[in-house]
Amino acid sequence: MRLPVTEHTARPWRIHEIAPDFRVEDVWAYRTPRAGPDDFPAMLAALRAVGGLNENPPVVRLLFVVRWKLGALFGWDTPDQGLRGRVESLRDRLPADLRQDATGAAVPNTPFTMVYELRDECAIEMANKTVHDVCHLGWVPSDGGEYELRMAALVKPNGLFGRLYMAVIKPFRHLIVYPALTRKWERAWRERSVHLGARRDEEPRWSSGQ
Repeated sequence: MRLPVTEHTARPWRIHEIAPDFRVEDVWAYRTPRAGPDDFPAMLAALRAVGGLNENPPVVRLLFVVRWKLGALFGWDTPDQGLRGRVESLRDRLPADLRQDATGAAVPNTPFTMVYELRDECAIEMANKTVHDVCHLGWVPSDGGEYELRMAALVKPNGLFGRLYMAVIKPFRHLIVYPALTRKWERAWRERSVHLGARRDEEPRWSSGQ
């Protein structure tokens, strides 16, 4: 379910002090029935267990394949256009209490790298020629005393080109990518014991602090 931007900005997330110059592009909620306040690490583990482009629906895989081919053709994703190339990583802004062993580590099966992970929120980032993007995940109380996962996409488009790019892909994100992600992530929570049992020996974690 898509939420107002204020559902992210009104909460005391640490990301606010790290990325105040980023725009909140999207905020989505994911249902996690019977989740409690201490279940955020379990949710992250479930997401890692179902990670990977090949486990998305065919239409989403096709969109990503087209995007990566365009990026290769026009040089959008070369190292000089990414973190430490075109832009500085958010890990350079972290205060001492947020610096962790896994900061800067690659998030498996994604183009993202870890920024930080806490007991109720984490942030990962990526950058290319179009945008510097942060995916923020938070653990939030919901109705009935349960908890649910929130995802916020924070972006800093690269000039006019980046703003145009974000406008072009917006319908695809809202109509195809996010609904598919919702089904996948909510299913990951429901089936977490199956996924984690099958992959309990896989590494690495997103963070070494849990």
